[in-house]
Amino acid sequence: MRSRLEWRKARVVETRTIAEDVRAVTFAVEGLPAGFDPGSHTNIKVRINGEPVIRTYTVLPGPPGTLSIAAKRHPNSRGGSVFIWQLQPGDDTELTEPENRFELSWRASRYLLIAGGIGITPIYGMAKTLASRGQKLRLAYAAKSRRQMAFLDELAALLGDGLQVFAQDDGEALDLDSEFAALPPDGEAYICGPLGLLEAAQQAWQKSGRSTSRLRYEVFGDNGRFVEQAFDVEVAKLGAHVRVRADQSMLDVLVEAGVDMVFDCRRGECGLCAVNIVKADGVIDHRDVFFSEAERQENSRMCACVSRACGGRIVIDTGYRPDLPAAE
Repeated sequence: MRSRLEWRKARVVETRTIAEDVRAVTFAVEGLPAGFDPGSHTNIKVRINGEPVIRTYTVLPGPPGTLSIAAKRHPNSRGGSVFIWQLQPGDDTELTEPENRFELSWRASRYLLIAGGIGITPIYGMAKTLASRGQKLRLAYAAKSRRQMAFLDELAALLGDGLQVFAQDDGEALDLDSEFAALPPDGEAYICGPLGLLEAAQQAWQKSGRSTSRLRYEVFGDNGRFVEQAFDVEVAKLGAHVRVRADQSMLDVLVEAGVDMVFDCRRGECGLCAVNIVKADGVIDHRDVFFSEAERQENSRMCACVSRACGGRIVIDTGYRPDLPAAE
């Protein structure tokens, strides 16, 4: 079973730098349905080393008939952000219709939005939508410096005292315990940022005794603890051997090699593409938010779409049984 993507032809109509190392790109999209919810994502076809690859980005609020995304230029990019930064007006590509797996519940008495760095992209749309509907909200925005904070001036004008900025270069630190303590029992928190922020938030939320259903989060797929390296993969029982380049995901390489995989979000959030680890020569860089920290430390499973081996060779089991007939 494979996820079906509805692709649309798209042409770049505008590019602009909206913060240090952050570029926004607006596309005119053929046959695009009107409207989409904050937190929605689109897939875009990029080319890395001459090869077609799919990357996923948050969709920003914009005029009808267009889709806008923002990409941070990463020093250790797998190639996606480099491609986005090279786009110019008139360039053609393809995008998918937006879909949302990071949606607002509309049931809370108060909303706490937390963004870390480029994690502001879904949070920005949420803040605008909540404010337009008169909802009570607070946005805590953290980054290395104010220069790296996209949409900062607009958000300050929109939210006033409802926005608090935490710039590491200015000695400002986000206190998750205090943020959660100030939230009413029926309040909800929505967080997007680096993996460390997500893990800290999960621990603080659990310590507060709040319902896990009122904490929603999203992480960057390219935000690992280690620089991307190439590694070799053997699929147990199938006799398949593939090499995953630094700019590829294991999922993409396995699918291209004809290995039957189940997948959906490609962001390490749904767990559908998880594979069993039979043997690994080196460290596994877990980048998902599906597994718990304890499960990641066990190194028994990993998400094929975002997690990686830090070089060397890994043997996996996809769960496929060659002695059983394939499902129709």
